[in-house]
Amino acid sequence: MSERIVITGMGTVNPLGLNVQETWSNMVAGVSGVGPITLFDSSPLQVHIAAEVKGFKPEDHMDAKEARRRDRFEQFAITAAKEAISQSGLQVTEKNAGRIGIIISSAIGGLHSLQEATLTNYKEGPKRVSPFLIPMLMANGGAGMAAIEFGIKGPCFSVASACASGADGIGTALMMLHTGMIDAALAGASEATITSTGVAAFDRVGAMSRRNDEYSMTPQPFDKNRDGLVMGEGAGVLVLEREADARARGATILAELAGYGATADAYHVTAPHEHGEGGAAAMVMALSSAKANIQDVGYINAHGTGTLLNDQAETRAIKAAFGELAYKVPISSTKSMTGHMMGATGALEAIICVQAVREGILPPTIHYETADPECDLDYIPNKAREANISLAISNAFGFGGHNAVLAVRKYV
Repeated sequence: MSERIVITGMGTVNPLGLNVQETWSNMVAGVSGVGPITLFDSSPLQVHIAAEVKGFKPEDHMDAKEARRRDRFEQFAITAAKEAISQSGLQVTEKNAGRIGIIISSAIGGLHSLQEATLTNYKEGPKRVSPFLIPMLMANGGAGMAAIEFGIKGPCFSVASACASGADGIGTALMMLHTGMIDAALAGASEATITSTGVAAFDRVGAMSRRNDEYSMTPQPFDKNRDGLVMGEGAGVLVLEREADARARGATILAELAGYGATADAYHVTAPHEHGEGGAAAMVMALSSAKANIQDVGYINAHGTGTLLNDQAETRAIKAAFGELAYKVPISSTKSMTGHMMGATGALEAIICVQAVREGILPPTIHYETADPECDLDYIPNKAREANISLAISNAFGFGGHNAVLAVRKYV
């Protein structure tokens, strides 16, 4: 039997908080991170709301000069990674630097920098484009900048699988630890796509909520009256290592990363398979990887975007994977509070699963009012629930038919 892989540190920046504890407190309280867009003038668009990271000052977390040379998503990545490393107590030295991996993913990369440079090139000419543009926009920038920041010299890259990127990156780190390729990893994802281009593009797909005057009640995952997702931003990073190594250095073990499953729908470029076949297969694979049964699962953190196609397909996927037990397992979409952080959401939701198994509290799906006959499971409506659970799974599904599922087990 392969050795257990454990989580010893976590860090996040997101619309509910600038660290894990602030985020968890707000999530348990059912706080919404959605509000009017302040990062740019949204008046030409049809969408004027988003879940922005609030009160973030990059110079509080890194050198001010370096911060100016980093895209917003890279700033988030470094900040979340710092918190995770600090909690874990992991020391990066010349001796172990090459044995630590860093996989901080992003679905889209430096969209803020790309949009700004495009406008500059158009208005002022190519000589005014920043020489730092490429490092600021590349999707692996979060991983690369963090490696430089902390002196990590092991495998360093980003996984790009749309909104499954964060979960796939964490799952990849899990497999690398199992093979012995590395001894520890920083794994997660970061995203900052709240720009006029990003919002307009997702709105044109037909995915966005336009409840600009009723933003306190959107998004509404699994609710009959939902009208789409709300764009979020932020980062989540975990420190992963083998159990024996963590125990040897006296680290506090937060939870076990027990399993990972990944599949492709091979169906449509944006829509999930209507019967949820790929999502169901990924859940079954993750549980098999964790050597667990469906009866062991005490909580599902759903992908739950608040779009008609996703919510109904995911509900069918859970039913396909769990059978009649689907009606008994508690499920919630925390995107009802954080918005959809695109590739970073799977990383944050893995952190939420860790907190759920540690604290014995299951976060709610807020804004839930009217049941959808096609979505008839237990979505933990509006109020957090106490529950002593030993295993949680997190679903992350993305455009292109990507499905990634992580299984988190309580450490005992």
